[in-house]
Amino acid sequence: MFPKPKPSLLPNTYAFESEPMVKATGFREYDARWLFNKEINLMGVQALGMGLGALIAELGVKQEIVTGHDFRGYSASIKYALISGLMAAGCKVHDIGLAVTPMAYFAQFDLDVPCVAMVTASHNDNGWTGVKMGANRPLTFGPDEMSRLKEIVLNAEFNNKAGGAYVFHENFPARYIADLTNRPKLRRRLKVVAACGNGTAGAFAPQVLEKIGCEVIPLDTELDHTFPKYNPNPEDMEMLHAIRDAVLANKADVGLGFDGDGDRCGVVDNTGEEIFADKVGVMLARDMSAIHKGAQFVVDVKSTGLFLTDPVLSKQGAKTSYWKTGHSYMKRRTNELGALAGFEKSGHFFFNKPFGRGYDDGLVSALAVCDMLDRAGNKSMADLKDALPKTWSSPTMSPHCADEMKYNVVDAVVKHFEAAQKKGEMIGGQAIRDLVTVNGVRVTVEDGSWGLVRASSNKPELVVVVESPVSEKRMRDMFEMVDGVLRGHPEVGEYNQKI
Repeated sequence: MFPKPKPSLLPNTYAFESEPMVKATGFREYDARWLFNKEINLMGVQALGMGLGALIAELGVKQEIVTGHDFRGYSASIKYALISGLMAAGCKVHDIGLAVTPMAYFAQFDLDVPCVAMVTASHNDNGWTGVKMGANRPLTFGPDEMSRLKEIVLNAEFNNKAGGAYVFHENFPARYIADLTNRPKLRRRLKVVAACGNGTAGAFAPQVLEKIGCEVIPLDTELDHTFPKYNPNPEDMEMLHAIRDAVLANKADVGLGFDGDGDRCGVVDNTGEEIFADKVGVMLARDMSAIHKGAQFVVDVKSTGLFLTDPVLSKQGAKTSYWKTGHSYMKRRTNELGALAGFEKSGHFFFNKPFGRGYDDGLVSALAVCDMLDRAGNKSMADLKDALPKTWSSPTMSPHCADEMKYNVVDAVVKHFEAAQKKGEMIGGQAIRDLVTVNGVRVTVEDGSWGLVRASSNKPELVVVVESPVSEKRMRDMFEMVDGVLRGHPEVGEYNQKI
């Protein structure tokens, strides 16, 4: 018998070394995230592996799984604890070693393995760990699977059995890189800054870009799991500003920034201006729908309204629907609709054939940006950006809110705006035109300005985004309005960044 996990244990004690610890809040909507040694210990990770193996069997899927780990000081030990649990549950484990997350997704196809469990904290700060999981490629788990996994693990409903096995695939990254670069080289010699924030992508991104014909200026590509410069997150302004400086210093055509586990890509244009990922999505949608008439796209609720109002997309017959934020939600919706691509403001992009296999891969996104520039003739990245109708957009802003409280706060905010709409109340002097409540609430007023509040799916935070097609002042007005509502909830703390 394996012990039932405890919600908390004191480090440096007998119990901490002898019992599993798994905090319930680590089971998120579509993946798992914990603070290592504060919310989960190695025996807790072992329990997670046993629970995942039991869930795979329960789902009726062959118990065969790919695993890899990102570049953090503790990720390998967490992976081996997970592997021991998976093997105890009877799984055959295919270990691809140090990897970016999309390399594990690729391995499901390349090795013909149905399941995946990638050990990564993604872009979270050091101290965090987690697992991205799936049992139906190219999809990853959603709320139903995560709820059942939580139930199995916390109640120790394991179904361990003999038959587990382990295979290590030596030099697997070479297969992933070959798959990405087995294509024609760019006709246009692009000078590209490849920024990796000392995260995992630094081992792979520069050579992929070089192999397709780019001149690469590496920026913080040396692997260093202390992240000495900044956290590798291309949504954070600190990383974007570092890319800007490198682009300007080297007169580069574009700057590409990859997050800690390589499934997202941020973009800075040749003038050093960051282009938020939703606007990059509009640019790519224009490029792709010019080739594929009547293209269908899916975008998340944090993304710009241009997907519906852009005249070029309308002329090219492109259709776009908004959906829930989150890589698993978006992946699933893009797959269900057979969309050409899905775009998320965080930089998770999902390309179906002929561009990709449906999963999010920052390097596939980077190649799509390079191909767009290649097809654009003499136009620069700034030219393509400036051709979009002007809107004023905020970065993603995240005020702290405890995991135990954040969904209650968002429910209250949704009810606030629903009541305001019902009563015909004015928001900043304007009537509410539309409410989208598939994921938190996105409130749009008469002039097209909008604000979003939702709960973060993977951190103790809320998510706030605002945009206006009218002016920067109207964007800031929307933020003041949204923030004013949030300030009515004392559970909401300080922002990580603000406009």
